[in-house]
Amino acid sequence: MNLNHSNHSNGLVTTALLLAAGKGSRLYPLTQNTPKCLTMVHEVSILERLVINLSQQGFKRLVVVTGYREKSIREFLGTQACGMKIDYIFSPLYATTNNIYSLWMAREIINEPFMLIESDLVFDVSLLDDMRNPDRIAVARMQPWMNGSTVTIDQAQHVKKFQNGIAGTFDDIRYKTVNIYSFSLSSWHSIIERLDQYISAGIVNDYYEIVFAEMVTEGSLSLKIVSFDNKPWYEIDTIEDLAKAKKLFPGDEYDTTNLSNVPRHASGILKPIFKHTMSMGREKITHPLSRLKSLPKSNSLSVSASVSSKQIHEGNIPENEVSIKNKSRGKIHGTVQL
Repeated sequence: MNLNHSNHSNGLVTTALLLAAGKGSRLYPLTQNTPKCLTMVHEVSILERLVINLSQQGFKRLVVVTGYREKSIREFLGTQACGMKIDYIFSPLYATTNNIYSLWMAREIINEPFMLIESDLVFDVSLLDDMRNPDRIAVARMQPWMNGSTVTIDQAQHVKKFQNGIAGTFDDIRYKTVNIYSFSLSSWHSIIERLDQYISAGIVNDYYEIVFAEMVTEGSLSLKIVSFDNKPWYEIDTIEDLAKAKKLFPGDEYDTTNLSNVPRHASGILKPIFKHTMSMGREKITHPLSRLKSLPKSNSLSVSASVSSKQIHEGNIPENEVSIKNKSRGKIHGTVQL
């Protein structure tokens, strides 16, 4: 069934697609019984930070592709969270497929412009300001200590080519991919056609970047860059990544004085995940995220200027062009200047 949700206004994207099917094995033992997106960064999970950011940016719908421990994600979000409608797609083949397959599974439930995002990212909410425009790609300028998936751009700030390589001397300035994209409806329809070809050919355990790279090269997909250079962001794959992300995003107390309709000591799974420090003296109130009806206007992920510049580098990956059979994405690390 092809659902049409015409919930975008003024040309801005208001639907987000979150890929959260993976096992997060590199975060074991934290993910032994919990999905990766519910990993805590101080007192707040990755997923809760993401949902709050999306809501503050005006998103109205969130589609989540689940797999590993999918019940935990459903119980955490429910069908409404922070004013957003939540829809789910379960991927039964999550253990043997990759994100190219997860993206393909969304073809029948999303028929509107949307933003694609991975479920292991934490970032300053303001970085999404320009990502609400369709056909965008989030990037950070490549530095000598960085390596991994990159793009080169033209004078109009559009992607010319995807690369999968190591740091070094290049003819063109390269930019790191952040794994956040937004697409117009026409671009999404073209992507679906290409995804159908890959999945029909049995290419299910690869990355969606191979599709984007091919389409950009042939001119059937145009993506304009959005810089993530000036505010903190982080991809959490390992315990080491988590420790570094906690330095970038210190524990925050949510100003929840406007949440008068939230019942005190409400029950929910994994209670530490639902814990918020209320601005009511020392008293703490726990509640599931799906019961949040309104949000404070303040940025829940605000950080001091001393950590506003994050140096990012990625794991060693041999230099080669992105191809159907050979795509190694690498992971993002960082060193924090405090």
